[in-house]
Amino acid sequence: MTEPAPEQPHQSPPMPDSTAQLLTRITDRLGAQLSLVSRNGTRRPMHRTRQSDRPAPDRRGAPAPSLVAVAHGSRDPEALRTVLALLDRVRELRPGLDVRLGHIELNRPLLPDTLDGLRGADAVLVPLLLGRGHHVKRDLPAASAAAPGVRTRIAAPLGPHSLLVEALYGRLVEAGWDPADRGGRGAAVVLAAAGSRDPDSAQDTRRTARMLAERLGAPVVPAYASAATPTVPAALRTLAARGRHRVFVASYFTAPGRFASACADAAPRRAAAPLGAHPAMARLVLHRYDQALSRECPADAAPLLASA
Repeated sequence: MTEPAPEQPHQSPPMPDSTAQLLTRITDRLGAQLSLVSRNGTRRPMHRTRQSDRPAPDRRGAPAPSLVAVAHGSRDPEALRTVLALLDRVRELRPGLDVRLGHIELNRPLLPDTLDGLRGADAVLVPLLLGRGHHVKRDLPAASAAAPGVRTRIAAPLGPHSLLVEALYGRLVEAGWDPADRGGRGAAVVLAAAGSRDPDSAQDTRRTARMLAERLGAPVVPAYASAATPTVPAALRTLAARGRHRVFVASYFTAPGRFASACADAAPRRAAAPLGAHPAMARLVLHRYDQALSRECPADAAPLLASA
């Protein structure tokens, strides 16, 4: 007797093209989501990161160069805390970017030690200094030349720039500046800076003073703690002689220190705080970093370029 033929497995009718395409899209989407899970099982955020917040790779697709913020250094313990707070804001704005600190003097880590820890890497030195002076023109190129194991670029100093003016304005408002004083005859500001014998540094400070005056709608007189004139007390006396009795002192310093304190002590009323970790300062640090990356020039030429 012939054995019955085995039953054929039930076959589903072929899916319409639209159904097959739908399942393909679902499968592709699930695969994309699974690819967001890292090897250790931690899911990465599903949202897109804003392009401006991503560490920018170089043309070879390598990691972005480290950002080395170069501070002057101070014996005032608040100076280091202020700079560290500023760099924390920078990291928040650009997650994944390697941000390091180096000091010219007085505080650790010193810049040569920071660069020594970056041997074989690329770095952009961003001076936390407000104008072109000896440190920017001489000290930073010398430090770069003394660290041949690091490929460096030197960004322009922070000032002058409209973001600095934004930070200065914010600090003045915190100190009691009334926007209603705009155009008044009794209000004025002394822009208190460290001072330098370099004429480019003085030019940069005067330009910032003009920009701040436009923002405030009131006179702004640049004055200095050392190496240049007028001094802050002399500028205050001149303004008083001209009938300007509601005068504020704007602290044109990145962080607290001896010069910033001396200028604040001369103020007839509460002086504005140093620029410190103001949000506009963090944005400016990253702007200078990006600006340096976009330039094709040797490291020692960068500080001499226009800093607008």
